[in-house]
Amino acid sequence: MTEPRLISERRRAPAMLATAGRNGALQALLSAHGFDASMIAELVNRGLATLTAEKVRAGGKLIAVAKVRITEAGQDVLAERAPLRDGGRRLII
Repeated sequence: MTEPRLISERRRAPAMLATAGRNGALQALLSAHGFDASMIAELVNRGLATLTAEKVRAGGKLIAVAKVRITEAGQDVLAERAPLRDGGRRLII
């Protein structure tokens, strides 16, 4: 099965999610970095990320937030472009 293809400017969002770790990134933070809701939805629809509604405590109050996390498929797509240790390159997406 062929992995989903991403155009270069859309690689930044999965890369940012990959560095966010298990906690993921807040959708508001991604929006602040220029990733609109339709791009995030596309990543989710392609199986490259998940979006979950959570409640977090801020200033003593519970607030609703949306967290975006990279999936294993999203990590695989990013890994295809990562440089190999021997100096070669993986398949470019």
